[in-house]
Amino acid sequence: MSYYEPLVYIVPPEDEGMLLKTILQNRLMVSRKLLSRLKLTEEGITVNGERKYINVKVAAGDRVEVRMEKEESDDILPQDLPLNILHEDEHLLIVAKDAGIIVHPTHGHYTNTIANAVVHHWRESGISCRFRPVHRLDQETSGVLAIAKTPYVHQQISEQMIRHEVKKEYMAFVWGTVEGPQGTINEPIDRDPEQPHVRMVRPDGYPAVTHFELDRQYAEAALVRLRLETGRTHQIRVHMKHLGHPLLGDKMYTLPCYEESPAVREIAGLLERQALHAYKLGFIHPGTREWVEYQAPLPADLAALQARLQENSK
Repeated sequence: MSYYEPLVYIVPPEDEGMLLKTILQNRLMVSRKLLSRLKLTEEGITVNGERKYINVKVAAGDRVEVRMEKEESDDILPQDLPLNILHEDEHLLIVAKDAGIIVHPTHGHYTNTIANAVVHHWRESGISCRFRPVHRLDQETSGVLAIAKTPYVHQQISEQMIRHEVKKEYMAFVWGTVEGPQGTINEPIDRDPEQPHVRMVRPDGYPAVTHFELDRQYAEAALVRLRLETGRTHQIRVHMKHLGHPLLGDKMYTLPCYEESPAVREIAGLLERQALHAYKLGFIHPGTREWVEYQAPLPADLAALQARLQENSK
């Protein structure tokens, strides 16, 4: 049986006599779910090289190690597809996702996904990892995507997301004149009862908070930067439509006033997807415990859109 590089904690004098369970949960930040899994592994938890029960006490200078078994995504077909890697280390893979590709295989769609490309990349590189995206991006949204290489890394970043500590920033081109340099949309979101695949602002929905800042106002549209506090499905698209500024190219969340405008139709014809790009992702790196940020440049289709909007605004 093979393992990933262990997590190591050398017990300092102030932790003398502390339960091993407390060390694992409060110092190494191992979740209860992962802890239960580790206890079933032959060499999952050791102190000074020996397997120990988690209710024993540790002494100053003890070397606590946590090992996780190596895994692979045997249910995902490796495919040699383009993969724009922004960063990779033993803990994480950060890629810039193109619009039009989905993240993970779904029923009836088993190939041509980010997962297929990543599994191929790892096998070619001799890396044994299970595909674990930390978050999702809509099929037609481009931008930064983080993929964890171990259950521990996935857990660490997921908990940061639950605590709203992960910085997720987007760029969006929206219709109309945006009032004010910045604002916050605090409106609950849930499914449209008549169209379950569509979301809408509803008083009885789930809390959703989006912060926005006007970056550039054009003649027909605007470029806004957005930061999410919550991660509801289609949150930015729903919130911006609710504000009266749906995203350019968004066929699901639009408004009649924009559908009827010839100028709007001409510009929207430049796009095959909604004009939304996840350009920045920041969090505390589970390996280094330092704050990191990753950015994906504006893709070619949105850069061309921006150039047209600038030309039309002269």
